[in-house]
Amino acid sequence: MNAQIITIGDEILIGQIVDTNATFIAQELNKIGVSVTSMHSIPDTIEDILHFLNKAQDQVELVLLTGGLGPTKDDLTKKALCEYFEDHLVENEVVLAHIKMLFKKYISTKMNESNLTQALLPSKALAMHNAYGTAPGMWLQKGKTVFVSMPGVPFEMKAILTDVVLPKIVQEFKRPYIIHKTIQTYGVGESAIAADIASFEDALPSHIKLAYLPSLGKVRLRLSAKGQDKDRLEKEVSALVTQLLPILGDIVYGIETDDLIEAVVAKTLTEKGMSLSVAESCTGGGLATALTAMPGASAYFKGGIIAYETAQKTTQLGVSKELIEQHSVVSEPVVAAMALGVQKSMNSDFAIATTGNAGPTKGDSEVPVGTVCIGIATPKQVFTHTFSMGNHRERIVQKTVNKAFELLQKEIIKF
Repeated sequence: MNAQIITIGDEILIGQIVDTNATFIAQELNKIGVSVTSMHSIPDTIEDILHFLNKAQDQVELVLLTGGLGPTKDDLTKKALCEYFEDHLVENEVVLAHIKMLFKKYISTKMNESNLTQALLPSKALAMHNAYGTAPGMWLQKGKTVFVSMPGVPFEMKAILTDVVLPKIVQEFKRPYIIHKTIQTYGVGESAIAADIASFEDALPSHIKLAYLPSLGKVRLRLSAKGQDKDRLEKEVSALVTQLLPILGDIVYGIETDDLIEAVVAKTLTEKGMSLSVAESCTGGGLATALTAMPGASAYFKGGIIAYETAQKTTQLGVSKELIEQHSVVSEPVVAAMALGVQKSMNSDFAIATTGNAGPTKGDSEVPVGTVCIGIATPKQVFTHTFSMGNHRERIVQKTVNKAFELLQKEIIKF
């Protein structure tokens, strides 16, 4: 079963907001065996809405639209739907009662006529309850294609999709099963992995696909199987994962998870009851930001020191001036001293330290732009590494953050 997603709103097209709705819808449809063939972001005009509705007609079994259902004059989705389905608006008493209840119970501003127009729906539409807002979802059909329109407010759309739309799709349509398993790898690039597993990939059956999903410092390998026998698909994919793991070796850090590497580190530290501190120079707080963005970080993260200026590495972390003068501020001896310094001052089991030249110009060191040193202090010793992270400043910083967590995870699992 195939679907298209259409997000309506000028605010998306001018970059004022990010379209997270399409991503969420696609993920949820995939879980129930619906394949999304295309996504479109379009202006809030009747002409554009009609164009894409006509284009989708009979190409797919399902079209999901979000946006353009507000009470103001620039919200034109219902008018476009009426024109497309040769229909007219009628008042839905259930929706009207819900709107009045929301204003009475939760909304302090006075209800006006524009709010009441939210209860006007195309007469051919099945209203889909919006528990958190005044604009209901709508389910309509033309030919072989079902059209579902939902509000653009993300939390309203998610509730309608999850509570009403998806169960109805499951009830109305026969769908294949789509099974995914994702293997998370760190530290080796996409092309190198592809070369190592070429024979494995060539031997995959036609109904099972392998996708490479690379990002800075990591590659997710996703095996996807599609068919009518769910148990068979799950057994096939599990067997292939078992076959693939020995080929990949120690670059694997997780299976069947979309967790970021810092989330894996957090989970491992929590399970072991161990703690972490960070000393950051070139990453400028990136490590601490990633850690504290996760709930419960206080259970394992003691804190961090951003010693961006060279002098602060001496005053805050105890790195000797002589060591810096002898080896340069971007060096493995200095990053080792930084890691040991923060580990001692915060009394943590582990510590990460970073120092480097993120560019675009050279700082207090003559090393080339992109040179980064990472130190990992463990309860027993300290390990240091030097990398060349390219020449793009933001990329250098993010790659350093990712690499630091990868190196830390490899040491944590030894304890």
